[in-house]
Amino acid sequence: MKICEIKEHKKLYLDLLLLADEQESMIDRYLQQGTMFALTGERGVKAVCVVTDEGDGILELKNIAVRPEFQRQGLGRELIRFLQEKYWDQYRLMQVGTGDSPLTVPFYESCGFRRSHCVKNFFTDHYDHPIFECGKQLVDMVYLQMKLGKV
Repeated sequence: MKICEIKEHKKLYLDLLLLADEQESMIDRYLQQGTMFALTGERGVKAVCVVTDEGDGILELKNIAVRPEFQRQGLGRELIRFLQEKYWDQYRLMQVGTGDSPLTVPFYESCGFRRSHCVKNFFTDHYDHPIFECGKQLVDMVYLQMKLGKV
């Protein structure tokens, strides 16, 4: 497997991106300015992620998605490790915002992220339909952060 940057035609991966962020207009807010990476293998693209520079030494993981048939094989964790290594000396923090879900928050915590802050009503204010994960409606955006090497 290898990880490569996708510089053009990022919308070709919309089907994958929608697995992690189910409203296209929200993806459009960060996709073009973001840096996108794809993890590929024998059977094509298995996972993608998009990161943005948020200023003040903060890199934000905006989207990370693994094709369903490749989930639970460590590919998301591998992408996060790749980002840590690539951006270690360029940023002081990597952060990710996600719904307060028993599926995603523990995943990020197991990758080394720690809870930072919360944006109340993010999902109800910014999405045109209710978002559910594990049978629970997502309302607030939980931010988690991981320290990187740049001080």
